[in-house]
Amino acid sequence: MPIPETRPPGRLLVVATPIGNLDDLSARALTSLKEASAVYCEDTRRTGNLFARYGLTTPRLSCHEHNEGRRTPEILERLAAGETVALVSDAGTPAISDPGQRLVAAAAAAGFRIEPIPGPSAVVSILSVSGFPAIPFTFLGFPPSRRGERDRWYAAHAARPDTLVLFESPFRIVESLLALAESWGDRRVAVGRELTKAHEEVLRGTARSVSATLAARPGIKGELVLAVHGPEE
Repeated sequence: MPIPETRPPGRLLVVATPIGNLDDLSARALTSLKEASAVYCEDTRRTGNLFARYGLTTPRLSCHEHNEGRRTPEILERLAAGETVALVSDAGTPAISDPGQRLVAAAAAAGFRIEPIPGPSAVVSILSVSGFPAIPFTFLGFPPSRRGERDRWYAAHAARPDTLVLFESPFRIVESLLALAESWGDRRVAVGRELTKAHEEVLRGTARSVSATLAARPGIKGELVLAVHGPEE
């Protein structure tokens, strides 16, 4: 009787990439991206900058919020064939306010090995320099972009007692901080802009005071992450 052909089990590598400074890519992440048979990217062009920096030639394919559902069966087929596939987002860790959760859930349900390749995180970075208690903290992602929905979103989270971390667009940060102060009280905040990049800064103060500081600028650019202190007496 012929022995059935067996294939080595595939692996899905969830790889964290730099949030700004390309020198923050870990040695293990670099090896993972080199050895994978394919790298699925939130944006192949953005990941292309990282690849150019390190001379990587692994094939890049898109896997973003609009096609993750269609890509997932394809990636599961690769894993079933014994391939090692890497998943990256534009910056930071996939599935943390970025695409990847549906793919990871499907791969886990199918029994494939999923390995985290940890690295930079804007959430942890702002917590580490905020001076606020990090235990416990809650990450809330992005507030809604529309004003009415944003106001209701802030109101829904007003009772949370722990340190809160959220992302916001530079185009909405001024109004969002005012909405935060209206719903949560004028809490202390630490707003990180362009963390790990050449123009990195952390603005500290109350939500209203930081909002006024930013409103006085001719323009606001860059990625933003906020840590918000819990309620104080």
